[in-house]
Amino acid sequence: MNPPELKDGPDREARHGRAYFLQVFLSQRLQMEALVSRRVGCRATAADLVQDLFLRFWRRPLVQVEELSTYLLRSAGNIAIDHLRNEGVRGRLDQHWQCEPDAHGSEPQAALEAGNDLRQVEAALRGLPERTRHIFLLNRIHGRTYADIANVMGVSQSAVEKHMMRALEACKASLREPSAGKVL
Repeated sequence: MNPPELKDGPDREARHGRAYFLQVFLSQRLQMEALVSRRVGCRATAADLVQDLFLRFWRRPLVQVEELSTYLLRSAGNIAIDHLRNEGVRGRLDQHWQCEPDAHGSEPQAALEAGNDLRQVEAALRGLPERTRHIFLLNRIHGRTYADIANVMGVSQSAVEKHMMRALEACKASLREPSAGKVL
C-alpha cells in the first residue's frame, strides 16, 4: 500500500518530514528500546522512555539532521542516562527525607543552614554569565537534556557541558566559602 499523495501547499514539506520521521522512528524503535533497556535494566521502563522520546520529537518543530536513525539512537542513549541521573537524585532525596529529624541537629537549625546555603547558591548563579545561567536553569530546573539545550540555543553539546561544569563549580564554590551571614 502506497502512502497517500501529499497535496502541494505551505505545510506539504512539514507533513512529508513528519511521515519520514515516523517511518524512521518506527524502524528504529526496537533497537532504541533494546539500548535503553540495557542501560536502565527494565524493558517496561525502556518502552516508556522511548515513547517519551517520540513525543518530545513529535511535539517540537522538525530539525534537519544528517542521519536521523543515528540521531534517534543517540537520543535514546541520552534519555536513558537522564533517567538514571533522575533516579539517582530521587533516591538521594528519598534517603535524605527518611533520615531521623535529629540526625543532622535540630530541625530549626538545619532549616536555617539550608536556607543560608540556598541563598549562597542563588547568589553564585546570579553572578554567572547570562548564557551559563540560562543553560543551568534549563537543565536543572526544567529538566532539559544537554542535547535539547544545544539544539535550542544553537551551540554544541560540548559547549553546553562546559557551561554546566562552570555553573556547578560556582555552586560548589559558594558552599565552600564561609558566609558572612552564616548562623552557627
